[in-house]
Amino acid sequence: MSVSDSAKPGRVRLARGVTPWFLPTVAAAATTALLSAKDKRWALAAVPLTALTGGMLWFFRDPEREPGLGRVLSPADGVVQSIDPWPDGRTRVAIFMSPLNVHVNRAPLAGTVTSVEHVAGGFLPAFNKDSDQNERVVWHFDTALGDIEMVQIAGAVARRIVPYLTAGAKVVQTERIGLIRFGSRVDIYLPEGISPAVTVGEKTTAGVTRIDRG
Repeated sequence: MSVSDSAKPGRVRLARGVTPWFLPTVAAAATTALLSAKDKRWALAAVPLTALTGGMLWFFRDPEREPGLGRVLSPADGVVQSIDPWPDGRTRVAIFMSPLNVHVNRAPLAGTVTSVEHVAGGFLPAFNKDSDQNERVVWHFDTALGDIEMVQIAGAVARRIVPYLTAGAKVVQTERIGLIRFGSRVDIYLPEGISPAVTVGEKTTAGVTRIDRG
């Protein structure tokens, strides 16, 4: 489902792929809360578990959004960490996602998913210059601008990337395509001849912020 569907902007739902983390926490919080009604000592567990449940609701939120305008829109919420020219003429825009950002990533352009490749690696902090070798999922899209590469990179906390789509899937711009639990980094490579419209340090919103300069 894309933002252009019937859901209203501003509505918030829980991201796909968080059930293995979220349900056990909710169950534990509910159980200890019931037990604390009989024995106040259970409140020592119920209070932090309830707080953790609230925190996970925030971490795993997935709001509906009105799509932005542009050929290439940001695939992630976060801050532009670096903009680097690549040897093949492309430009890499790296977006750092903190644990406070929305963790759901979106398709930067409309097109067809040509490949989704999981690459094993380490779990360095995403702001580390060597985090390029972290656990990651490499996406390629066949679009009106040609092949577009996007990379979801796990960090020190985010050790699980959940792709929502597989090769061959058709996507519309801003469609939800995957989740990085607890934030990390997303890189997008602009084709040769296309300049970035963002600058280092600029905040981005997935599906809203324009990445390319028109």
